[in-house]
Amino acid sequence: MSMSNPAPPPNIRVKSRWFKAPTDKTPEEQASAVGFIAWRVAQQMLKRMRSAGFDIDPGPAYFGFMREVLVFLLVVADRLAFDAFEPEVRQRFTPALVLRVADFLQDNEGDLLGPPEGEGDGQGNWADRFIDQFNVLQGHYAEFGADPDSDTAEGFVPDFAFYRYLGHRIEPGLPEKDRRWVIDQVMAIEAPDAVALVTSAMRDLHDPTPRAKRRSSMTGE
Repeated sequence: MSMSNPAPPPNIRVKSRWFKAPTDKTPEEQASAVGFIAWRVAQQMLKRMRSAGFDIDPGPAYFGFMREVLVFLLVVADRLAFDAFEPEVRQRFTPALVLRVADFLQDNEGDLLGPPEGEGDGQGNWADRFIDQFNVLQGHYAEFGADPDSDTAEGFVPDFAFYRYLGHRIEPGLPEKDRRWVIDQVMAIEAPDAVALVTSAMRDLHDPTPRAKRRSSMTGE
């Protein structure tokens, strides 16, 4: 894989504003919106990695990548919630967020891969396995902190170790030819861009200012 003069990655654009003030939304409704945004961001990150020349095949490799990125993004969202929400709101928001994303994975993996091996033996379905994965890796990510040079107005911004750990988690799922490049790609480009989008979404969804309604087009006779 050649990494010389890589093409600029396509921009990721997601909608993250309510037409009503988000103060009217429950923590579970806000979690549902953030979960959808995290899912879209993870999908776009995968597409960008493929555009950069990384081979991520459809099937188990695809979902292995998605799971690692989604855990990372949900941990970031939880850290942002720690700064933005009252403790009782965060205690409702984060579990609902994880369950929402687990449902996305259950629907998509179930449709494309069928039930996981061992599901009938008490090892859980795709959603259960993602929740278990999040619970384990959240503890790992808890060892990493914020970038000390980050703008505090932006809330939590992961430090290099946080990004590097995501790269290490993704690395084994890639072909041998891609492994030497993946950590640099994740740390320098993909993860910071994804975090910026989730941060923006969390800020917009928590912004009490309602978004202006679109004006209807009018014609005269």
